Amino acid sequence: MRADGLWRQVDVVQSTGSTNSDLVARAAEGRQAEGVVLVAEEQTAARGRLDRQWTAPPRSGLFFSVLLRPVEVPVARWGWLPLLTGVAVATGLSRAAGVDTALKWPNDLLVTVGDEERKAGGILAERAGDDGVVVGVGINVTLRADELPVARAGSLALAGALSTDRDPLLRGVLRSLEDWYGRWRTAGGDPAAAGLQETYAAGCATLGRVVRAELPGDRSIVGEAVAVDGDGRLVLATAAGVQEPVGAGDIVHLRPA
Repeated sequence: MRADGLWRQVDVVQSTGSTNSDLVARAAEGRQAEGVVLVAEEQTAARGRLDRQWTAPPRSGLFFSVLLRPVEVPVARWGWLPLLTGVAVATGLSRAAGVDTALKWPNDLLVTVGDEERKAGGILAERAGDDGVVVGVGINVTLRADELPVARAGSLALAGALSTDRDPLLRGVLRSLEDWYGRWRTAGGDPAAAGLQETYAAGCATLGRVVRAELPGDRSIVGEAVAVDGDGRLVLATAAGVQEPVGAGDIVHLRPA
């Protein structure tokens, strides 16, 4: 940690239910400033989007949450934080682990194992009081094939990472997150001015594919993912000739890029 940097406190615990839940609770008590990082060697009740469970053996990955307070940014633009974190993680892992990580909209981290695209991590952002956001990251680092929770999962080790030492990987990801968060905040949350919108699109494996968006209310849309708009929504071009922005939902890749 640098004296003038974003990260002012890094706490490491051996085991907890969820680093996100813990940090949200601490922020609600009003005793946590921006820049706190909570790292767990093991999470027993980790959550993804829609309260899905995330499981991994102890000390097999990076499991951490950070507290951010982007007070200079309009709340309407805070939806970019999960996408920003995805860009930062992909950039940090490329440098520190020598492995390419693609982004599946809105919050999955993909690696290539053999010739197959697999999920190796995810991101979850949650509000923490009126002016805070806790962003959690889970990344499978050293998991072997027999340790994967599901067959379609992956890990950095299985993707041929040059390094699986979790300490430099965490440092690399946090440096990258500090950099991208600083750019975005300086730009007032404008994703185009910060270079974030363009960089996210360049690393997004969802764009250019035919996908099915499974939406709330048992509704779904099939179309080609053609863009990520200024609000961070995925834009689908449907067979009916219209472009539909999707702000929330599960995305299923139907055709390889």
